[in-house]
Amino acid sequence: YSLKTQGNPGYVDVIESSIFDEDKIRNFIKKTDICINLVGILFQKGKINTFKNIHETFPNFLSRLCNEYQIEHFIHLSALGIEQANDSNYAQSKLNGENYIKKNFDNYSILKPSVVYSVDDNFTTNFMKLLSILPFFPLYYNGKTKFMPINCSDLTEIIYQVINQKLKSITIECIGPEQITLREIIEKLLKLIEKKRMLIPFPIIIAKFMCIFTELFPKPLITRDQLRLLKYDNIPSRKFKTNFDLNIPSYSNFDLEVEKYCYMWKEAGQFSRTNRENNNHQR
Repeated sequence: YSLKTQGNPGYVDVIESSIFDEDKIRNFIKKTDICINLVGILFQKGKINTFKNIHETFPNFLSRLCNEYQIEHFIHLSALGIEQANDSNYAQSKLNGENYIKKNFDNYSILKPSVVYSVDDNFTTNFMKLLSILPFFPLYYNGKTKFMPINCSDLTEIIYQVINQKLKSITIECIGPEQITLREIIEKLLKLIEKKRMLIPFPIIIAKFMCIFTELFPKPLITRDQLRLLKYDNIPSRKFKTNFDLNIPSYSNFDLEVEKYCYMWKEAGQFSRTNRENNNHQR
């Protein structure tokens, strides 16, 4: 199955495949100059979509194929702030995947972004959805966990520059221009969607029991593993260079970017966007 999207005919091919179809993946790689792996999951479901399969087995397989067919460059998207999270299955699987890649193939670039946000993310949009309907919002670890959110367009630019500048055998921590705590993120989102909610620090023992319940949903709001991960700041470890160190800065302001798509969670929905645009035009 092949679908043309953007670009001239023949310039872009989108081909559907299971990442477990080894023959098809092998056929892709042997015709490839550059391979970029963006596959990842935030929670496990069933016996197939596990952290081990997605974050370890698949990157291990891909990097071995890259070495076998001697492709020019393998770029892999991992995660920031996972080095100290020894009690998180997500973090440990990501680290194991990185180690497989480094062992298997020399021409790698491992990108470790902080939380990535954009119009279709699973971060800001989920928070705004919850904040628009819940009378209060739980804060785990008092909302003190630090993040440096990076906009999707900035991360895309980093990937482009890594390819263009041929930055190989390197691990890069990819961060946005602002350091923000979880509480500050929630407060910013509340202001953007023009809501007032109680932010209540949640005892971790209660949060763990709540996670047991939410994990039963097809798309859980939070899991016990994600709760453990929130103990650790999502900021540079300084073990690796950041995109700023490599003169590939990110410029997107969190508030200004989220403002572009937050209107769906305001009282007037899409009409709040129209009113705002009309007011700006009148000025």
